[in-house]
Amino acid sequence: MEAFEKWESEIRGYSRTYPTVFASASNARQVDEAGRSYVDFFAGAGVLNFGHNNARMKRAMIEFLEADGVSHSLDTATTAKRDFIEKFAGTVLAPRDMTMKMQFMGPTGTNAVEAALKLARRVTGRRDVVAFTHGFHGMTLGALAATANDYFRNAAGVPLDNVVRLPFETAPGGGLQALEDFRALVTDASSGFVPPAAFLVETIQAEGGVNVAGAEWLRAVQELAHDVGALFIIDDIQVGCGRTGSYFSFDGMGLDPDIVCLAKGIGGFGTPLAMNLNKPEHDAHWSPGEHTGTFRGQGLSFVAGREALTYFDDDVLMDEVRVKGETMASALRSLADDVDAGFDVRGRGMVQGLDVGDGAVAKAVVADCFASGMLIGACGSGGRVLKLIPPLTIPDEDLVEGLQILDKAVRRAV
Repeated sequence: MEAFEKWESEIRGYSRTYPTVFASASNARQVDEAGRSYVDFFAGAGVLNFGHNNARMKRAMIEFLEADGVSHSLDTATTAKRDFIEKFAGTVLAPRDMTMKMQFMGPTGTNAVEAALKLARRVTGRRDVVAFTHGFHGMTLGALAATANDYFRNAAGVPLDNVVRLPFETAPGGGLQALEDFRALVTDASSGFVPPAAFLVETIQAEGGVNVAGAEWLRAVQELAHDVGALFIIDDIQVGCGRTGSYFSFDGMGLDPDIVCLAKGIGGFGTPLAMNLNKPEHDAHWSPGEHTGTFRGQGLSFVAGREALTYFDDDVLMDEVRVKGETMASALRSLADDVDAGFDVRGRGMVQGLDVGDGAVAKAVVADCFASGMLIGACGSGGRVLKLIPPLTIPDEDLVEGLQILDKAVRRAV
């Protein structure tokens, strides 16, 4: 680790949590240069839905490189980009009767959120955006204003304005009544509140503590947004692309978002890609080049991302995700019941959280898991929630081994 400690910025974080030098990786395993193998329940913060070095994607990317495919294209038209667009439209949009426009921008989730907020403000002519407690939307200033975590917000050094914060459904003061109370304020011309440009929400707040919103509450947010002339934006960056057992985390909920923000898993291989799905009537408000990004035309990401979409040609993977998700949830519930320390288990599909109530306990568990050959991260208020987001393709034996390591680490910490 000497080179990293000597030369890399103090900003580094995960290398402190996992103090080793990784040399190779395959599916749900990483191996360090000393030859030690780790079960990966972190998966690149939700990027590696299809595992490390996915063989199908690797083969497609090698063929693309050997054919001198266009690796960098800004927003010029390429065969790789067309293949991705057509596959996404046919596999994801058409079966859902969605006619969204695909907007590519800088290759990170925060850039997708920035673009969504810009477009909402352009469409409505308004400034304020409603975001929710415990939400996480990115680190650049616009997205950071919508992010709730003080640790991240305090690094900005400037005011983070034009966001109205409402309680998430599961937060203190949250629920349907809180939405109705806000409706009363924003529709009262003497309240001092003005209608917002958009409501920005995650169906599951992964970084915020694996807080799961219900379909009724999400429909109420959508209805409120449209009633006051605002756009309804779903940030599906971490929990989309199959993680909950369907392509979108909001599938089957009766939702019709104006904008959907995607990143992380859509690049397939771990190569960077971000994309917003915009309703055509809203997308028409953009003028050419108003939101750009040097790396919005990533050839390798389009190739790998197109291959990732083949996992949704049938229901095999999503059926497996639902089964594995229940295995994870059942193991956590059994642990919580047995330990009897007031732990809370929550999640959906293959994003599960164990709230141990104390950030120090969670930190000790993360360290113990690493020492025992498993990678896991903590999230939520004070880092008190252990977040399980392994690759969707994790073999059953690795999933069981990881859950056993976690079980023993939690019991030792308690």
